[in-house]
Amino acid sequence: MTGIHRIFGVELSPYSVKVRAYFRYKGIPHEWIVRNASTQAEYQKHAKLPLIPVVVTPGGEALQDSTPILERMERAHPEPGIHPEDPALGFLSALVEEFGDEWGNKWMFHYRWARDVDRASASQRIARTLMPGLERDGLAKAADAIRERMVGRVWFVGSSAQTAAQIEASYLETLALLEAHLAQRPFLFGARPAFGDFGLSCQLYECASDPTPGALLRERAPGVSAWVERMQEPKAEGPFEPREALLPTLEPLLAGQVGRLFLPWSDANARAIAQAREEFTVELDGRAWTQKPQKYHARSLEQLRRRYAGISSASGLDPILERTGCLRWLRAGAE
Repeated sequence: MTGIHRIFGVELSPYSVKVRAYFRYKGIPHEWIVRNASTQAEYQKHAKLPLIPVVVTPGGEALQDSTPILERMERAHPEPGIHPEDPALGFLSALVEEFGDEWGNKWMFHYRWARDVDRASASQRIARTLMPGLERDGLAKAADAIRERMVGRVWFVGSSAQTAAQIEASYLETLALLEAHLAQRPFLFGARPAFGDFGLSCQLYECASDPTPGALLRERAPGVSAWVERMQEPKAEGPFEPREALLPTLEPLLAGQVGRLFLPWSDANARAIAQAREEFTVELDGRAWTQKPQKYHARSLEQLRRRYAGISSASGLDPILERTGCLRWLRAGAE
């Protein structure tokens, strides 16, 4: 196994699938290890937190958190690159990656546990994955326990009776915006996958596997569905496109979802963490959104703001962010 990375993950984890797709794209030798009862002891030797994926390097170092894993591996394996050379587009790709990781995860988690048909499908698949070999009665009992636990955790991503309609509307709106954008190119920033492709496609890959969001995806956005499948074994088909080719259909996505919903939510969440609040409410597109704050995302927003601060004003990024309603939220101390 010399020179081979090991990825501990599961098919139903978007972040596991994200890292696996990246390793496949880069051609980095790796072994995909399903985290289940038979591999749990080995997984626990390496995991600092009870999260997946865990990547174990050939030297035995354990890496966690999908975004830093990609950034770490990108430094070691820069070709084919996943960051457009245009610094403005490079930042927009990182912004889409963060949007996928944090807002796209709301679609995935909400739909997976909101309806009986999706709960039954997911809980049974998770039980089979984690406890292979269970007989029918044991499988049903394990699936019931998983369903009960996970339905009780949807608050973590902000899913509730109050926010359900807004999460589902955002999902459908994003599918329509992506369908228009991807009608003209195989990947979000041109003819090869960028950072943003990995962050967003993995959430939609999980949505595709669940009955309700999967049916909506295939019916309403066949081009997006094809992109999601393409991102499981992505290949560079050509260069990144220039901004003048991308922005006419990329800006509507940034304006309609990132600037209108995701970044205002992100800022409110970060403020709640800074103030040690147990709950926060923010108005998103004229509707109240209430949830418990997410500590991890407050840190990742800070990192995104640092990345923005490092972009030269001569890059032409600010006018794009201003037009799409993103700029004010990316400046430190946004009001």
